[in-house]
This record gives sequence, structure tokens and C-alpha cells, in this order.
Amino acid sequence: MSRSARHFLIFAAGALVCLAFWFGHRHPDGMWRLSMGTAYASLALLAASLAIGPWNLLRRQPNPVSGYLRRDVGIWAGVFGIAHVVFGLQVHFVGRMWLYFVPAPGTSYRLPVRIDPFGLANWTGLFATLVLVLLLALSNDASLKKLGRDRWKSLQRWNYAGAILVVVHGALYQVIEKRGLVLVGACLVIVGVAAALQLAGYRETRHKRLGRVR
Repeated sequence: MSRSARHFLIFAAGALVCLAFWFGHRHPDGMWRLSMGTAYASLALLAASLAIGPWNLLRRQPNPVSGYLRRDVGIWAGVFGIAHVVFGLQVHFVGRMWLYFVPAPGTSYRLPVRIDPFGLANWTGLFATLVLVLLLALSNDASLKKLGRDRWKSLQRWNYAGAILVVVHGALYQVIEKRGLVLVGACLVIVGVAAALQLAGYRETRHKRLGRVR
């Protein structure tokens, strides 16, 4: 399969998730549906990008430093994630986006930034977005060549921190908005499968290392 065809298929998969939210959810706010669709598309693709490496290890397949499949899935995870940020910032405070992160004037909040569950959800989302932007900037051969294998890989490992931030962000919003069992369950399945494969991959790598030592 050519990379162009693979990009189209990955984009189509994410777009189908967005369409499912647009036509399948009864929420009256179109921006909310776009925000949720892009959020779940990004989450699923991010989980898939993290699962590809461990899956290769478990199948005894080559696991390159920067495989094109993992890179392409990660690119679209970042694109849908950034789209989620753009749509999500239009849901609660249209024209006053700073209120996602700082308290409104005149409120009795003592700190200059919001650290309540809503604020923490948005701050973790912001930092996750910065990680996604970093990973998008690294997702090309020019960056790998310029930085070198080791430095590129050390920066690319921020995807794990980004994934944790995404999970915390999503979990907080599940609670804040009191989402239904279907949405909560879908999130748990996606995160659970990725975490299980990561753990299995870690165990496989550790087993190989111990075998070499012996």
C-alpha cells in the first residue's frame, strides 16, 4: 500500500468517528459534537500509534525507530487532536477562551489560574496539545536526520507523557460532563487495549534483555 493510500484510510477512519458523533448523537450543540468526534478520533489513533510497536514485538516483527505506519497514524492523531482543541474552545466560552484557564473577573477565586477539575482538565489538555505539536514537528525524515537517532528518539518519547495527559484530560471531562456509559466505556476500552499492549511489549523487551544477560 502506498503512503498516500494509507494516509487516506487513516483520515477516513477518523472522519467516520466524527460523522458518527455528528449524526448519531442528539446533543444540540454542533461544536460539541465536532469536539467530541475529533477527540475520540484522536484518542483512538493515538492509542493505535502506541500499540503498533508492542504489537510488532509480540509478533516477532521488525520494529524500526521510525516506522512509516506508526508515524502516519501519529500524524493524524495529532491533526484530529488539534482540531479537537479548535472546536472544543468554542463550546463553553465563545470569544472568551482564556476563561478555560483563568477565573472570570469578579469571582472569589484566590489563584490566578483555575485548578478546579474544569481548570485542570483544560490545563492538561493544553499541555497535551503542545506535546502533539512537538510530535507533529518530529514526524518527518528531515527531523530524524537533523537530530540524529538518539536525540530524535528521546524527544519522540514525549508521546508517553502526552498520552497520560490526554487520558487525564479525558477522564476529568467524563466526570465534569457526567457522560453516558457508552462514551465512558469507549474511552476505557481504547485506553485499556493500548495500556495492555504497552505492558505486554515492556514484558517482552524485558524478557529478551534478561535472556541476553543470562
